[in-house]
Amino acid sequence: MPDSLSLAFAPLHKRAFGLAIATTGAAMVFLATAIAVLRGAAFTLPLELLAQYFPGYAVTWSGAAMGAAWAAMIGYVAGWLLALARNTMLAIMLFTVRTRAELATTRDFLDHI
Repeated sequence: MPDSLSLAFAPLHKRAFGLAIATTGAAMVFLATAIAVLRGAAFTLPLELLAQYFPGYAVTWSGAAMGAAWAAMIGYVAGWLLALARNTMLAIMLFTVRTRAELATTRDFLDHI
């Protein structure tokens, strides 16, 4: 298998992918809340709805930290599970393709005896 193709089929590192999603999610929630706090009433995104998903969240500086913590936890779990699902489905697909290729090459094995 060429190197460029083997990189495409390389498994994702679950912990690293989870941390990447966690960091991105926490930064997005914190930045959106910080912008809303700095702009005040002029900011029109309904960020208060995040309190339905993140207990303790509010559009305040302490709420930004609480929302970032919740987003990091949920992002880590979601990223880890996504990497697990991708790695599992890729392994199943590669096993299926290899098995079919081996069966195709040995299909006429008994004809040569």
